[in-house]
Amino acid sequence: MTTQTQLPSMRESLLDVAGKKIFVAETGDGPPLLLLHGGGPGASGVSNYGRNIAALAKKYRVVVPDLPGYGRSTKGMDGADPFGYLADHIRGVLDELGLERAHLVGNSYGGACALRLALDTPGRVDRMVLMGPGGIGTTRSLPTAGLNNLLDYYGGDGPSRLKLETFVRQYLVFNAADVPDSAIDERYRASIDPEVIAAPPLRRPSGPNALRTLWKMDFTRDRRLDRLPVPTLVLWGAEDRVNRPTGGRMLADRMPDCDLYVVANTGHWVQFERAELFNRLCADFLAGRR
Repeated sequence: MTTQTQLPSMRESLLDVAGKKIFVAETGDGPPLLLLHGGGPGASGVSNYGRNIAALAKKYRVVVPDLPGYGRSTKGMDGADPFGYLADHIRGVLDELGLERAHLVGNSYGGACALRLALDTPGRVDRMVLMGPGGIGTTRSLPTAGLNNLLDYYGGDGPSRLKLETFVRQYLVFNAADVPDSAIDERYRASIDPEVIAAPPLRRPSGPNALRTLWKMDFTRDRRLDRLPVPTLVLWGAEDRVNRPTGGRMLADRMPDCDLYVVANTGHWVQFERAELFNRLCADFLAGRR
């Protein structure tokens, strides 16, 4: 979702990762920093971080991929282990770019991807910032109204602009007026790509292995969380209606090196709704200033 912020010139490439094409945009110089976007309909990397890329590129080599299934990357996902699939492909992006280690910033679905990558290969991650990440206590309570709305987007009578606008304005942000109509239009067009409709990247687990998939998607059941050495900053909107803000406290209590910042009057999109605050906190934390 683009915003009024002027984006810098970005280098674009399609990387071959495990037989899939992963689209990547880059700008800036310095330590590598990957920005991993959320999983809502029509999401993509650059659009989700339109208010952050220019500020972070002043100090970092900012790498913004479209996650598998989204944007200009190859469509389709491994439904048996979605977070593992995402993490494997983003690790492949690091390999293709010749990056042994990088900072990770992840929002929602991208936060789950970042956390899974760090759990599987902590040596590849310098520092990590998570904004309302998915997979925190997901099997311990019923889904939120916002998450249900998200997962139902491609169901029933199929996608529509009204369904997308309802999700964004009622559940994704705290202040609906902050999102221009043009941004809804842009995201809706991306959500009705025929390849995406044929294989929605985010859906409810189903079939005989659904419970096993759900357990894989709940990080609070992963004992590795208690010893994850990666310094982590968790940012969570106090009014998040997609992923419960209590997840932030759960992570801070479990992870040995985790700071938590709860943002008042903010929904699921901290990096969008509170861009100036996010950019400052993120830059300070990644530079070691806490």
